[in-house]
Amino acid sequence: MKVFLLMKALPFKDLVKPLWMLPMLLICAAFGQATSLASSDAADSLPAAPTVVSSQQSPVKPLPDLPAMPTGKSTVVGGEIKQLDRVRDQIVLRVFGGHDVKIAFDVRTQMYRDGKLCQVKDLHPGDHISVETMLDGSTVFARSIHGLTQAPDGEMQGQVIQFDRSRGVLLLRDSLSSTPVKLGVPADTKITGVGQAANASIGDLAPGTLIAADFRAGGGGVAKHISILATPGNSFVFRGWIAFLDVHSGRLAIIDPRDQKRYDVTFDQSRLPAVATLREGNEVTVRANFDGSLYVASQIALAAASPEP
Repeated sequence: MKVFLLMKALPFKDLVKPLWMLPMLLICAAFGQATSLASSDAADSLPAAPTVVSSQQSPVKPLPDLPAMPTGKSTVVGGEIKQLDRVRDQIVLRVFGGHDVKIAFDVRTQMYRDGKLCQVKDLHPGDHISVETMLDGSTVFARSIHGLTQAPDGEMQGQVIQFDRSRGVLLLRDSLSSTPVKLGVPADTKITGVGQAANASIGDLAPGTLIAADFRAGGGGVAKHISILATPGNSFVFRGWIAFLDVHSGRLAIIDPRDQKRYDVTFDQSRLPAVATLREGNEVTVRANFDGSLYVASQIALAAASPEP
């Protein structure tokens, strides 16, 4: 078009002279247009230049806040560390009666050894510890862990080995110590029952009975108050959430909301095949007998279908 307008504007005599240049002009115009298109396509095909962001405009984001500590009533359990997994932040605790309990911990867990702050690296398998636990969903979480180099003074929980009523001497297998503990039981010692063992007396201090004792230090320990937790042959009905379930080994743990305590129960899967359908977190009713060392289930059912005691 530009060439046509140029030809129209020039006089005829001037037009004839450069007529031989017309092919060259057409070639140049075509070449220029092709070059322009090629440059445009090349520009479109090139990746966009990276955008440089100043570090001052993109500060490092702070770490998220830790989740809140679980709420609810805490329960203290004691025993011996069987396994300590510092990768999964988990302790397998061998508690009274030979049961194993998985307890989770994290940076929120306060750890002590003989009353002094310590770190998880200071705990080892075989250590005796007392753990303040709380239920976090279906997980047992450690609010605090207390490492003990000896059986604690003041209170203990365990199983009666022998009671000499005439001498007022009680031999107790403490849940935090492998060495039996001897307690004096004078006539004025208060004895009460707890939960489903409410009707209790000094006659219940038979071998195999589970107790909790408050005592005065000195003189080998003198019991001030003894709580009867369970006596051999007692029947119990627990209602609550399954915190732990191992169908193959026949063990489960239930948190009973009535006293906010954890109860470890054994069962025979061949007699209770319905346990194969249960899952951790299910609400169940468990009938069990205490045989002197273990709670043995005679019936386990989902709470919705549980019979009344």
